[in-house]
Amino acid sequence: MHYEVTGAGKLREACGVCGGFAENQPLAFLTCFALYALQHRGQESAGIVAGPGDGRKLWIKRSMGLVSDVFPDSADLKGIVCKLAVGHVRYAYGSDGRDPENTQPLKLRYRHGELAIAHNGHLLNAIELRAELEKEGAIFQTDTDSELLAHMVARQGSESLEEALAQVVPRLKGAYAFVITDGKKVVGLRDGFGFRPLSLAALEGEGYYLASETCAFDTIGATFIRDLEPGEMIVLDENGIHSSQVVNGKCENLCIFEYVYLARPDSNMKGVNVHLARREMGRRLAREHPVDADIVSGVPDSSIAAASGYAEQAGLPYEMALVKNRYIGRTFIKPTQKMREEGVDLKLNAVNKIVDGKRVVLVDDSIVRGTTSLKLIRIMRRAGATEVHLRISSPPVIGSCYYGIDTPDREDLIAYNRSIDEIARLTGADSIGYLSMEELIASLDLPADKLCRACFSGDYPILPA
Repeated sequence: MHYEVTGAGKLREACGVCGGFAENQPLAFLTCFALYALQHRGQESAGIVAGPGDGRKLWIKRSMGLVSDVFPDSADLKGIVCKLAVGHVRYAYGSDGRDPENTQPLKLRYRHGELAIAHNGHLLNAIELRAELEKEGAIFQTDTDSELLAHMVARQGSESLEEALAQVVPRLKGAYAFVITDGKKVVGLRDGFGFRPLSLAALEGEGYYLASETCAFDTIGATFIRDLEPGEMIVLDENGIHSSQVVNGKCENLCIFEYVYLARPDSNMKGVNVHLARREMGRRLAREHPVDADIVSGVPDSSIAAASGYAEQAGLPYEMALVKNRYIGRTFIKPTQKMREEGVDLKLNAVNKIVDGKRVVLVDDSIVRGTTSLKLIRIMRRAGATEVHLRISSPPVIGSCYYGIDTPDREDLIAYNRSIDEIARLTGADSIGYLSMEELIASLDLPADKLCRACFSGDYPILPA
């Protein structure tokens, strides 16, 4: 049976956000390096807003491209005198998502001065709120939830950004991590379910910093303090840190896919190191789905830890059977399916001398549509593998995400309404084994009800209207 798949090979994070307030720190420069650390969360645009901290005009630079494209000489940022900065990297999705005007942070002027907003996530009631504001005469220039929040803030009577946000944020439904500045302070917001991550750190001397992942803190020499609570608003200003609960925190539902694929291995989330969690997933995967084989290999880069854990548990040699071309971006940023399919061959190549004549266990973190798996198995067979056994360090993806992760419709997911044997046949694998939900949760040593598992279970904490 010939099987041709279309669409993205991985689930895709939408954005990375960061920002801070500090005296005597080159915050624009530090924010550039924080964005380098968060680059894996968005590779289509980058931007920084910075200001002196007294409400005067904000400096901004943003554009399409990688951080290195937008800020080719980061040393120039050292000359920007500022006490605050906000940064953003974006992966765009949707029919209009790649329009340049949607780059962030978004900077707008309103009656109380200027606002700059960076957002990660997806508001489920954005269409409803936009329609309401447009009826009142609002004119939107972008498709972003950031602009929607700005319009809502501008309609509040208070000059205090914190008070305005406390009024409007409870109306937002869905997933969000916002980092916002009015030129006097930096505000971090996390939705009531805690779908999207946001953490707080201390800078050397006096100052604080917010970021989507702790790897950004390591890069800029900041010391992690804690994760923001669901529904919490943190204000950073010249007086330090102020915290308030602006939305009733529900039972936290941090996206479990952060651990499986999205987050960088050196990040910690809810006190769990991502690399160590992935290695434990691999060990448990080997116990659940052993197979007679000669070597174990992982799909670079997000599956290396799980593959090493599998090999260790199975008592098999781990080999670098696939080599990645480091000068080609992630497959999913290619704008057309044809380019995505060609991109897999450009990015990854088998080491023939290692694979030839071997029974290979190929470990990957997930299968979405099946495009990548199909191509990888073909690559391994062309290199002479006698058997290719696919092992996946997460359960089958059977549901779309509504909370800021770009996923296909469920009908386009290879695991939706298909058996394991069918998936193996369609991808060309000799066998497939998925890590069970129970073992995935056990790998993290976290309560299951603290994690959003909707893409694996089809059970959603909150649904669109």
